[in-house]
Amino acid sequence: MDTDLYDEFGNYIGPELDSDDDDDELGRESKDLDELEDDDDDDDMGDHDEDHPGMEVVLHEDKKYYPTAEEVYGPEVETIVQEEDTQPLTEPIIKPVKTKKFSLMEQTLPVTVYEMDFLADLMDNSELIRNVTLCGHLHHGKTCFVDCLIEQTHPEIRKRYDQDLCYTDILFTEQERGVGIKSTPVTIVLPDTKGKSFLFNIIDTPGGHVNFSDEVTAGLRISDGVVLFIDAAEGVMLNTERLIKHAVQERLAVTVCINKIDRLILELKLPPTDAYYKLRHIVDEVNGLISMYSTDENLVLSPLLGNVCFSSSQYSICFTLGSFAKIYADTYGDINYQEFAKRLWGDIYFNPKTRKFTKKAPTSSSQRSFVEFILEPLYKILAQVVGDVDTTLPRTLDELGIHLTKEELKLNIRPLLRLVCKKFFGEFTGFVDMCVQHIPSPKVGAKTKIEHTYTGGVDSDLGEAMSECDPDGPLMCHTTKMYSTDDGVQFHAFGRVLSGTIHAGQPVKVLGENYTLEDEEDSQICTVGRLWISVARYHIEVNRVPAGNWVLIEGVDQPIVKTATVTEPRGNEEAQIFRPLKFNTTSVIKIAVEPVNPSELPKMLDGLRKVNKSYPSLTTKVEESGEHVILGTGELYLDCVMHDLRKMYSEIDIKVADPVVTFCETVVETSSLKCFAETPNKKNKITMIAEPLEKGLAEDIENEVVQITWNRKKLGEFFQTKYDWDLLAARSIWAFGPDATGPNILVDDTLPSEVDKSLLGSVKDSIVQGFQWGTREGPLCDELIRNVKFKILDAVIAQEPLHRGGGQIIPTARRVVYSAFLMATPRLMEPYYFVEVQAPADCVSAVYTVLARRRGHVTQDAPIPGSPLYTIKAFIPAIDSFGFETDLRTHTQGQAFSLSVFHHWQIVPGDPLDKSIVIRPLEPQPAPHLAREFMIKTRRRKGLSEDVSISKFFDDPMLLELAKQDVVLNYPM
Repeated sequence: MDTDLYDEFGNYIGPELDSDDDDDELGRESKDLDELEDDDDDDDMGDHDEDHPGMEVVLHEDKKYYPTAEEVYGPEVETIVQEEDTQPLTEPIIKPVKTKKFSLMEQTLPVTVYEMDFLADLMDNSELIRNVTLCGHLHHGKTCFVDCLIEQTHPEIRKRYDQDLCYTDILFTEQERGVGIKSTPVTIVLPDTKGKSFLFNIIDTPGGHVNFSDEVTAGLRISDGVVLFIDAAEGVMLNTERLIKHAVQERLAVTVCINKIDRLILELKLPPTDAYYKLRHIVDEVNGLISMYSTDENLVLSPLLGNVCFSSSQYSICFTLGSFAKIYADTYGDINYQEFAKRLWGDIYFNPKTRKFTKKAPTSSSQRSFVEFILEPLYKILAQVVGDVDTTLPRTLDELGIHLTKEELKLNIRPLLRLVCKKFFGEFTGFVDMCVQHIPSPKVGAKTKIEHTYTGGVDSDLGEAMSECDPDGPLMCHTTKMYSTDDGVQFHAFGRVLSGTIHAGQPVKVLGENYTLEDEEDSQICTVGRLWISVARYHIEVNRVPAGNWVLIEGVDQPIVKTATVTEPRGNEEAQIFRPLKFNTTSVIKIAVEPVNPSELPKMLDGLRKVNKSYPSLTTKVEESGEHVILGTGELYLDCVMHDLRKMYSEIDIKVADPVVTFCETVVETSSLKCFAETPNKKNKITMIAEPLEKGLAEDIENEVVQITWNRKKLGEFFQTKYDWDLLAARSIWAFGPDATGPNILVDDTLPSEVDKSLLGSVKDSIVQGFQWGTREGPLCDELIRNVKFKILDAVIAQEPLHRGGGQIIPTARRVVYSAFLMATPRLMEPYYFVEVQAPADCVSAVYTVLARRRGHVTQDAPIPGSPLYTIKAFIPAIDSFGFETDLRTHTQGQAFSLSVFHHWQIVPGDPLDKSIVIRPLEPQPAPHLAREFMIKTRRRKGLSEDVSISKFFDDPMLLELAKQDVVLNYPM
């Protein structure tokens, strides 16, 4: 085709052409009749027909007025013809490109007080690095504290005076809710009191809300120590206690920062001596908790040791005894500030006559040294600024050597107070000192870290390289979190390099959580993209990261679900994985989701995969009935998950079922008779009974106080001494179920005189598998079995290996587990939440009422010392806890504040198998009917048959035996 004969739309604009003779062969390309420039179109057509009489009539639908698209554009251009307009008028034909953005990020690298190259160079010296997790109760000031550190190191980043900076709350949802949801890493260089610089990797966790404690766990895994934030006015709260326990279990160094000390002065208006008592009470309480959870005698917190610092993030105050003593030393000259600091806490008094410190008060009105040298100056500064700005403040500031401009003196009280404190206390060197002295560097802390988290041995070459934090060793990097990009399309993995050096663009092998040396399926080779050091709202790109540092990795996210181990692609064959995270809460609340438009199911599944990566303790699974279930720790947690699923990851409408909880199944008596089952080929027979476990044993197994991997002797000793088992039973424990930390036990109670032990040993694995399968899906409603001990009493096993294969034994073992379970008075268990409510005294009765309506009961209520509030501690069944917070707020006009967290399993009242109970729809059931109701409704939801029939799990001989003993009672056959 000649290009200059046509305009850009393919219309002919060349010289006029003569029409051909034949109608069918009109010059197709050239006769775009509508758009021809000449005016005589119509005549042209008319002439045609008259010119050729005798031609057959051409119907108008057969005429070809225009060339086809193929002829105009050529055969290789794809064309779509749409008969009618499918797009509604509401949608623009050309849509604006919508950029998805869910987090605040800086566009360029901000100015810092240190060079970025200096930060990068510090990464090579692992002794100058500190990896720290900041955690604490809800709104005890972790994020605000990080803001102070950010402002100290970034001269251009300042908070607007009316609102907090919240630099680490990157997500828009976090900004809107005013609470952290994801833990955010920040890497900055901070100087200590002597001016030496250290590289701080700090992770700010949303430890606040108990629902998000999984984020804390992910942070603790890659840190060497924690700084626990405690609000000076509120003291030790529910989550403070849980975090201490968690940090001690993870074997981390613990330090404390008592934050918001301004509240003691400005809000509670305590006199200085009382403020000292309050602070001392907090320190004592923390030490009490530590000694309760830890076996280490040396783990004590005290301001004298330097592992407690005091701060008020709002007014940029932060000091330890040492850094405050340094202010005195700088002002008055030759004081040995370290010696001075040792005398600033406890019952020590300064005698102004002899100018010595004494243990005894010199006069009756003497103040303790902490009060005299630290609290009183602090009170005076605050009082001067708050009380008398115009007359005496300038003189006081001159004495302190603080110079403010006229403009600054005209500020409002709060910004002025912040400015004065900032100039008086200077940088947060006390905090740095505390972390440097009491939290080990990655090099020092590596050994305990590896012993605690690595599944392989520590004595191998690889173990030694990791214990020495060797940057030249084989690459081992442990990732514990996934951060989605701004637009929520892909993820970056965040972790800690434990040995070797990771380079941008290098190939690596990613080992998932199911990888073992025997089963290498869960591993994949990926290529690392770019590497960054993450500082909340901006990333510093680097080309390599040596051991001991934290790193954000691009390009390895595809195979990772929760945590992963990144290692060399070749050569490092003996590498094993780091154990998956162990959370301190259990996900017991589940919601079922489905897309409103069924054709969007694949989009929703993709979204589910992504939220699964994004939230460490979230579980998603598909039930037998085909419904997609999400398990989470609480309402707020699932609300955030659903927000992400709908807005960020799948952008479709999703229907959500009413929330329900997971149940457990248990027994309360020993089986009423020995239950046996034969294999399908009638060559083997297994006999078992079930009975409840001793109290506390299930919890011990779950918390790994006792492990099945111990040798027989150690295991036996544990059960003999702690639970009074006899020697034989204790030595013949076969397995815990449904997994290595499952709360059920399988015991071989057969006697060598009656059973051929070698034959039984040959099918041990099959029986254990059957037992674990059975305990994973109990007979009542397919939920986990809990707190049951199964004893094998007798076993007849075929001689030939052919007759005792897994296919014969496994299903049979499972059937015996079920029948023994059903014969031992089965019961349902439901999860119970522990609730901590804070409310003013006049609201306490309302809290009782709300709890009572939801089957809850109060265990304790007491006033909080030094404040007008009461704390009420209570238990409430998880299934009745939905909407509890809202209910509580409406009944107390929003004055009560509650936090709830999973605490224990408790038996549901009533017999789930009692056929005489009639469940009427839409009526609340009386307490004794609850078990039956929960069971039947759970079975319906899962698409199982309405009732449990025993006969399904019994063979004919067993049924005959039952009939003989007349045990059929009211069980449905």
